[in-house]
Amino acid sequence: MKSEALLFAGVAAFFLVADTVYAWFSREPAGIAALTVSFVMSSLIAFFSLINYRRKGARPEDRPSAEIRERGGRIGFFPPHSRYPVVTALGVTTLAIGVVYGLWLFLIGFGLLAVGVSGLVFEYAERESV
Repeated sequence: MKSEALLFAGVAAFFLVADTVYAWFSREPAGIAALTVSFVMSSLIAFFSLINYRRKGARPEDRPSAEIRERGGRIGFFPPHSRYPVVTALGVTTLAIGVVYGLWLFLIGFGLLAVGVSGLVFEYAERESV
């Protein structure tokens, strides 16, 4: 994660310099806000990567002499099928249309979205983790 931290720290430094120069010469608030948000987001990723590197140490990917088999093993659980992504998409779509057509449709979309997201979160909650 050290290489990722350095990469995103470089991106954050670029956005900071670009934001400073842009703010100095243009004084246009939308561009300044966009560059500031870009700086903050890339700084957050760099900070997260650096903290993970310090907490967990070097990964096999960080060493040039690493073997592929060092990273082997179980990666995680991937569910075979689920209807909740479709319910979530339908909820988001109904919610967005409800912004245009009225509060009643917005609330229906919000309810569908809540069902879809809670279904995604709790569908395999009873599953024993390996």
